[in-house]
Amino acid sequence: MSHKILVAAEERMKKSLEFVRHEFNGVRTGKASPGLLDTVRVEAYGTGMELKQVASISTPEPRLLLVQPFDKSLIKAITKGVNEANLGLHPADDGQVIRIPVPSLTEERRKELVKLISKFAEEGRVHVRQVRHDANKELKDAEHDGELPADDAKRLTAEAQKLTDRYIALIDDLLKRKTAEVMEV
Repeated sequence: MSHKILVAAEERMKKSLEFVRHEFNGVRTGKASPGLLDTVRVEAYGTGMELKQVASISTPEPRLLLVQPFDKSLIKAITKGVNEANLGLHPADDGQVIRIPVPSLTEERRKELVKLISKFAEEGRVHVRQVRHDANKELKDAEHDGELPADDAKRLTAEAQKLTDRYIALIDDLLKRKTAEVMEV
């Protein structure tokens, strides 16, 4: 039972890490990356769909995204979806494919993005600490109810702290790499 508490805690910590990674992918750097378009929704077949469900996205050049719709009739809807996503990108289509140049970032914009990714990282760290807090509370309750010996509770609490430290270090590492990517000219 007590082991399950840590397994569940680690699952929740993994989700926090994935949340941070997903948020980082949506932050534009000076380089073209298909992940930039993860937030784009397209009105297709009477419903809102993710862009990657209706088109393939590639990066033929470092500062260019190429979107190839699976169905050519969706070109205008895809262009509209990219514009409405407020990514600061300006798509152009030739009736077959959509080219999206990725402009380089100003120094001021880079600093704003670093603040934004720092905020995402802090949200992730806060969530990881909350998971630790919840796990420790469950362990303490199990010990109090006599379901868990005191020395086991102490050992598992230390393991929960190790898990917390590991996931916070992973988030910090993601932050360091993303910051370097954003600040790269």
